[in-house]
Amino acid sequence: MHTPASMVMGIVFAPLGLVLVFTAAITPQWREGQARLDMTGVKGQGVGVRSGAVEALLLLRSDGLWESCLQVEHSELKQCWPVTGPYQRDPRVRLAQGLILSSLFLCGTGIVLACIGVRCWTDIPMRGVAATGGLLVVTAGLLSLTALGVYTHNLARLGMAFPSQGINYPRFPHLILRPAGSLYFGWLGSCLQVVGGIALMFSFKRARYPTCPACPELTVCPACRSCPEITKHDTEVYEVSC
Repeated sequence: MHTPASMVMGIVFAPLGLVLVFTAAITPQWREGQARLDMTGVKGQGVGVRSGAVEALLLLRSDGLWESCLQVEHSELKQCWPVTGPYQRDPRVRLAQGLILSSLFLCGTGIVLACIGVRCWTDIPMRGVAATGGLLVVTAGLLSLTALGVYTHNLARLGMAFPSQGINYPRFPHLILRPAGSLYFGWLGSCLQVVGGIALMFSFKRARYPTCPACPELTVCPACRSCPEITKHDTEVYEVSC
């Protein structure tokens, strides 16, 4: 018997969404900004910059849920560290972290249930199990969408107790922060989770089996072959349309 198209769609979209959300969660590019640091007259003792040789450095700052990075443009100088300070303590960042972790756990559990329900080793799929897995995947997608929405809405204000983002330098200007690549991965993955979960939830709908010609009120499953008068044509129609 062929696997229903809705189940195939769900079992493909849900893991893809999980991978994208996981990628977004571990990468430090939820927001990014750049600022030009005035270096006029600075003597490069220990940094290899001669006086007057460089007038400005362009610094690139990026933040994720668990890591932040600072890089000098057009150079290999890059420093990453676990999030600390006001940004780490911001309740909206903590909320996003909790929602993303919950989303990953629920989506993984839902995919396991969906794989068991869709089956490749029995004739009849376990529709209830697959649909329950779809419900968990949809819930996971909604949780990650909520986390992304909260973060995006407050992106420029997260951890902004100090305008310099913790960098103590008198000439360091205010960073103009904007959404970065990890957010887009997260949005795409969350949408795929919701779509895949909804497709799996169509499994709650009961399959329509052909009836036995000798007893029309009796619904017959062709895999059980409980009606001797059921024709091969009926079975083939069921296998294609189920």
